[in-house]
Amino acid sequence: MDFKLTKEQENIQKMMKNICEKEVAPGVKERDLEPDPKKSFDSAYDILMHKMAPLGLMSLWYPKEYGGLELGYVSLALAALELNKVEVGFGTAYGVHMGLATYAIPKYGNKEQKDKWLGGIAKGETLCSFGLTEPNAGSDAAMQQTTAVLDGDEYVLNGSKIYITNSGYSDLYMVYAMTDQSKGTKGISCFVVEKDTPGLTIGPASNKMGIRASIQCELYFDDMRIPKFNRIGEEGEGFKIAMNSLNLGRVAVAAQGAGNAMGALEDARKYAKERIQFGKPIIKQQSVQNLLSDMAVKCETAKLLILYAAWLGDQGKPFAKEASMAKLYATDIGMEVTTDAIQVYGGAGFLRDHQVERRMRDAKILQIYEGTNQIQRGIIAGMLERED
Repeated sequence: MDFKLTKEQENIQKMMKNICEKEVAPGVKERDLEPDPKKSFDSAYDILMHKMAPLGLMSLWYPKEYGGLELGYVSLALAALELNKVEVGFGTAYGVHMGLATYAIPKYGNKEQKDKWLGGIAKGETLCSFGLTEPNAGSDAAMQQTTAVLDGDEYVLNGSKIYITNSGYSDLYMVYAMTDQSKGTKGISCFVVEKDTPGLTIGPASNKMGIRASIQCELYFDDMRIPKFNRIGEEGEGFKIAMNSLNLGRVAVAAQGAGNAMGALEDARKYAKERIQFGKPIIKQQSVQNLLSDMAVKCETAKLLILYAAWLGDQGKPFAKEASMAKLYATDIGMEVTTDAIQVYGGAGFLRDHQVERRMRDAKILQIYEGTNQIQRGIIAGMLERED
């Protein structure tokens, strides 16, 4: 058993840390406090596409033949951990694109589809979104109301999607729609929708409690016609494609939870060394030491679980259970650790003068999206039941 990172993985980690210090960290507070979600994301989008992409940070796991680095999911997890130590909203935009939204084309697309779209993705030139959730179809994907009806060589899409990350900025949208509503989840198919397709409307940006450096909008499809060529996989394979996309997406969300927690731990550790009470730094007080120790154990455990899930994926082994475990544990401890960080700060932690209150606001959504943690427990339990 070897826990040593490869030279390439170490370089990716350092590269992301450096760009976060130089480009991401200086604008964190401004993006969080900006009342206009589009203005907030403008800054993140510029860094994402014009600063990170040229360094290869948007190309990590995609195949070399299309311009990617082919460094695997562990490299993605390491990069995401570093980014989310600094800003979870930014990490949301990055993680959704790098995991959830781009999994389908390299894994299920045919050669012609890869030739058309994968080069832009692998080179970091194309931003993507994932469209599964609807007003009445959250945890229950079978409740999809968006339909895709085949008409000659085109599908006609009607319906809507909500909470779509990167929407309005993405070049491609992975949209899941019912091609046969009588079959439930087996009637869902996956489609690539290009941004300028007539009939696609982007709704206003959501105003959120946290992750304010990311953008989420509704998508509306009104008799939108797309070529049959744009269907990924066969009719009825959409649910399988979505669930497998979520496996990698959940590794990225777990990295958001753990990265944010690691950042909160570092904030609290530094503050505890500077804050003097009863004649000594509060880090000398046993109650604070206990808090910090528990926070550190949780962060390290979450990181190891994330890297293990990513490693399994890199080995070509099933990792759905481990991805759900990582997402469940890392986002739960993310909420706990950010709350405890505020406790270390005391009253000061409740003020916007310090970033720990932002970290706690950012942490909450991670327990909800890409499968609530209640859903993760159900997935894990189901897999345990099926094991021999």
